[in-house]
Amino acid sequence: MMKQMFKMFIYPDKHDEYKKRHSQLWPEMRTMLKDYGVCSYSIYLDKDKNELIAYLEVKDPEKWQESSKTEINQKWWHYMADIMETNPDESPIVKDMDIVFDLE
Repeated sequence: MMKQMFKMFIYPDKHDEYKKRHSQLWPEMRTMLKDYGVCSYSIYLDKDKNELIAYLEVKDPEKWQESSKTEINQKWWHYMADIMETNPDESPIVKDMDIVFDLE
């Protein structure tokens, strides 16, 4: 099992829209996440910094790496590109966070 935490960056006036879009997550996106080994995925918003903090647990890290190449993931990136900071390929700009403590 792999645990991962990272930051993404949302535009200040798009907090509500981000939450709305995730509350209506497409069924095919939900299926893809599960098919690619996601056991748990949570995203938190720091409103003061306009940062999204994501935490996920994945069964197979190698398979998870392939998820970004799926058609549905590419479609989701495009859908979200107008409300958050993105790379030229419309993937979200991500800053990985290092784990410094884990109580299991």
